Amino acid sequence: MDQASPAAAPITFDDFLKVDIRVGRIVTVEPFPQARKPAFKLTIDFGPEIGTRRSSAQITVNHAPEDLVGSLVMAVVNFPPRQIGPFMSEVLTLGVPDADGNVMLIRPDRDVPVGGRLY
Repeated sequence: MDQASPAAAPITFDDFLKVDIRVGRIVTVEPFPQARKPAFKLTIDFGPEIGTRRSSAQITVNHAPEDLVGSLVMAVVNFPPRQIGPFMSEVLTLGVPDADGNVMLIRPDRDVPVGGRLY
């Protein structure tokens, strides 16, 4: 997606509710040298109901692995898994572009329980 793209077409509230966005805590961060664009492999804990899921995230410019472990992130947990090279990404970790178009993660600004759904 382009940071200067126009707003998407309107959707209904019921459409929004179909997207399950949850907060999770990053448990591990691994390099992902096989990715076409620089990325990390994240393991994220979403609590007992959803469990631990993995995600490929192109966040290497603004985020260091040592700063990510233990931090909270937001992710879509109900998309089908997506094969990215040799890695199966199970959730879409959410971010927004900075002024240069590099991803900045979307995160709660306080500690909240993992598994909580965005509303």
